[in-house]
Amino acid sequence: MALWLVLMSAIVWSTLGASEREAVGEVLAGRIALVFVGWVLGLIAVAAVLRVLHQRYVGAPHRLLEEARVVLAARRPQQLKPRGTREMQALAVAVNELAAQRDRLRADMDAQVTQASERVQQEKDRLAALMAELHQSVVVCNHAGRILLYNQRARQAFRALSQGPQLAGGAELLGIGRSIYAALERQVLAHAFERIQQAVAKGDARPTAQFVTAVAGGQLLRVQVAAVRASQGVLGRSTEVTGFVLMLDNVTESVAEESARDQLLHGLTEGSRASLANIQAAVDMLGYPDIEPAMRERFLGVVREEVASMGKRVTDLAQRSAQRLKTRWPLEDMLGADFAAAAQRQLGARCGCPVTLDAIDPVLWLKVDSYTLLQALTYLGTRLVDEFEVRFLQLRLARAGAHAQLDLVWGGQAMSNETVMSWEMDAMRFGTERTPLSVRDVVERHGGEMWFERERVRHQALFRFLLPLASSQPAPGSLAAADLPSRPEFYDFDLFQSMEEGRELEDRPLAELAYTVFDTETTGLNPSGGDAIIQIGAARIVNGKLLRQETFDQLVNPGRSISAESIPIHGISQHMVEGQPGIGEVLPVFHAFAHDTVLVAHNAAFDMKFLQLQEEATGTVFRQPVLDTLLLSAVVHPHQESHRLEAIAERFNVAVLGRHTALGDALVTAEIWLRLIPLLAEQGIHTLRQAREAAQKTYYARLKY
Repeated sequence: MALWLVLMSAIVWSTLGASEREAVGEVLAGRIALVFVGWVLGLIAVAAVLRVLHQRYVGAPHRLLEEARVVLAARRPQQLKPRGTREMQALAVAVNELAAQRDRLRADMDAQVTQASERVQQEKDRLAALMAELHQSVVVCNHAGRILLYNQRARQAFRALSQGPQLAGGAELLGIGRSIYAALERQVLAHAFERIQQAVAKGDARPTAQFVTAVAGGQLLRVQVAAVRASQGVLGRSTEVTGFVLMLDNVTESVAEESARDQLLHGLTEGSRASLANIQAAVDMLGYPDIEPAMRERFLGVVREEVASMGKRVTDLAQRSAQRLKTRWPLEDMLGADFAAAAQRQLGARCGCPVTLDAIDPVLWLKVDSYTLLQALTYLGTRLVDEFEVRFLQLRLARAGAHAQLDLVWGGQAMSNETVMSWEMDAMRFGTERTPLSVRDVVERHGGEMWFERERVRHQALFRFLLPLASSQPAPGSLAAADLPSRPEFYDFDLFQSMEEGRELEDRPLAELAYTVFDTETTGLNPSGGDAIIQIGAARIVNGKLLRQETFDQLVNPGRSISAESIPIHGISQHMVEGQPGIGEVLPVFHAFAHDTVLVAHNAAFDMKFLQLQEEATGTVFRQPVLDTLLLSAVVHPHQESHRLEAIAERFNVAVLGRHTALGDALVTAEIWLRLIPLLAEQGIHTLRQAREAAQKTYYARLKY
């Protein structure tokens, strides 16, 4: 516009005569500044109008196109927001109608596919149920050693092997897509795999291998390995091994117990042999009639010492055996009504008196060792009948807060507290049979209490037991029910087809890679100025699936105060990080959790700067490739006004939960990254190398911290 005005002025000036030019010059001579200002203001007004028109008629269609592509790639119902001109709003409504028709068709197709694959789903459900209920630790790997299935028991076993169990709970060792070699020696497993391959080649129908190996922390694992072979239909059994099933048992305690028992028996036999030899020698010497009294007393002392030594060894063995008997019985879930009925039958048979049930809670579940608890009730009942001539017994069972309350009630003569204490502490006897357990041992085994009470109004007395209830909550260290579906999916059989060996990471498709999506919360926004990490949260993506059951979430003690301005943002106060591990403990465990994956973060330069500043202090270096959803959002949506996490989540219809918590932001970022992958593919960006190169060309790649 400026050039056009100058050109038109020059053309008009060239058409003027000399006198006209003088006249125009005289008119404009005193008004040049006014003309220039008016000319500039006119240009500004024209530019503003053009900007508005550009945004309305050029930028808005571009933004609508980008949002329409998001709707096209979305797997869940999603709609455009009508805006812009009337025609643009009508177009957005038409796109929404088309998307709704597609979603309905997709839902119909999904319903038909679900109906057609119902039998397959039932088989999967059966497998999931079987794996969840097994007491054996089971891990299934593909031929490259990548884990594609594990059960809850295996997770608990690997938690015990973890170097930082209080931080990651073993998730840095066990997870879908992880390498089993992070926990077990590659050479040991390779030897077992080789033996199985040889057995398969020879036609063995069920080839297996078994070995015991030492793992982290001096733990001993017994591992049984079985082959998973490719299906060959009705033509026969395939010899191609596509994976392996590992069944693991932690035998550290049992080996230690067996070793201690063997040492005890060895000491008993060897010590007794020596003692018997000494006693025999002393007895032989005592057989001489002319032995002096002093010498006789000396040999008698040898006999007494050796007999006492043998007695001590036998006593030690008996005490060890009794202690093992006290602790070896597991507690199992049992319906309280069933236990009461069993106790009624046994008491009636052993005590020879009527036994009634009163106020038995029919829905109460107990966690008990039913055998020893029945022994304790029978022992108390027989003593009541034999010593106090009790003529009837009664059992009551009810809930008492977080415990169950089991009462053994009788009527008749009362007893003293000293009698009750002696019955409680004495070893239980049943006629000529004797057990090393006492009633107190049984109560302690259940982690409960037992006492004696009198009901003076009813002229009755009772022994009351407080017993543990069967809990429906997960075991300590396991995932909460709110975090997992009722049947956790800890498997991904698509990994059987994994062919990642021999392919460069940079040239592999984005959809095939494993990712650790993470976020940090910090004391402030200046990493180089001394701000530090106070929380790390991360989740893993394997085979295009977000594994919500495999997460990392840990508070960190920064060793400095948290700025008051940042507390309202992340909600982490100073007292919350007190007593938490420092970054020197947390970072190595997080490094193991993220091992062999690509790191993904939103505004990754900020988070990586905090990690890099800790490299020298912790010795932990993150060498994995890093992808930034902020930069890649700008690649696929260059015309959008904002690339903040909330704005991207809104465009992708991703629910934002736990904003400004490390794990919450990591999960949102992971959902966004899964939606970015197909949009990048539409622009010809398929590999990790292409994604990193495209990200570096954006404006936001200039951000430095």
